[in-house]
Amino acid sequence: MQAYGPRANPPIEPTPELNVPPDVASPNYTIKDFDYRIRYAIHSVAMYQYFIDAPPRTGAEVAPNALALFLGARGLEREGTVWCEPIFQKPQDARFELRPDNVYWKFSWRLANEINRIGAGKFMQEFPDLIEGLDTLAALRGTQNLLTDLTDRPDWVHDCLSKISDCWRVVYDRFYQIVKDETGGSCFWAWAPGKMVKLQCDFSAMISPEMFGEFMVPVLDELTRHTDYNMYHWDGPGEIPHHDHLLSVENLDVLQWVPGPGDPPCDDPYYWPMYHKTIDAGKRMLIGASMQNLLALKREFGLKLKDFILNVFVPDANAAQQAVKMVEF
Repeated sequence: MQAYGPRANPPIEPTPELNVPPDVASPNYTIKDFDYRIRYAIHSVAMYQYFIDAPPRTGAEVAPNALALFLGARGLEREGTVWCEPIFQKPQDARFELRPDNVYWKFSWRLANEINRIGAGKFMQEFPDLIEGLDTLAALRGTQNLLTDLTDRPDWVHDCLSKISDCWRVVYDRFYQIVKDETGGSCFWAWAPGKMVKLQCDFSAMISPEMFGEFMVPVLDELTRHTDYNMYHWDGPGEIPHHDHLLSVENLDVLQWVPGPGDPPCDDPYYWPMYHKTIDAGKRMLIGASMQNLLALKREFGLKLKDFILNVFVPDANAAQQAVKMVEF
């Protein structure tokens, strides 16, 4: 269980140092103000308390698809996020090169090193949200173009995915040397005692299970052999048809379920059949859960609940301990 709660005495108003610079739309990703990003990283950790298995953590993020930026895409900063502007207008434009002078790489690498220095012994640094596979290729090529490419030039897509995976391994290994703790453990949304990774494919909501099996499963098979502990960000109802394929990936350890907008929360009984199927296949689940539903989850899953990583928001340390007792056997 990972339990989080607000800091006992949070500031009522942002301090002047944390006021968002006037030209910044996405304070958690912007590369426009390095000093502000350092202050933001420290503040984002200090605002919360961390209980049970929840590690205090922050990261050197530049986008929720950092690898695409490292490979040359231009980031378009929007409120709370960064979109990638495609650069492969034609298939023959495809180039996959990690350049040391890339502005996003330089910023993220510098930020990661500074966070590592400041946070030593105080909090962990998690991996940047690199992303991989079809999501990265879609960011570089454009979603509509890639949907056409899957049928018009599948060999080209496979070749691009292989080159993206090669670049991904290089970047992952570089950042692992910074973010790993003294035991070799690392984290992204959860800690693991070794090389940990979060994988995903939001693009998969637009393709059939057959295409997911052809194009994305080989990527997952390959990358999960590179790391020790592997989580998949299973995002929304459009990705449910790929459940069987995900369960077939031998080295994939955890599915992290996220409902779609307006759908019931993660701990709702609507999703329980999916969770049973996942656990019965030898995988684990990471879900958000409210304290009000912990006993219902325990009744439904029994000892299987030990195969869940539960994210629970609590008001204080006493509530965190209470949450643990509620799911004990």
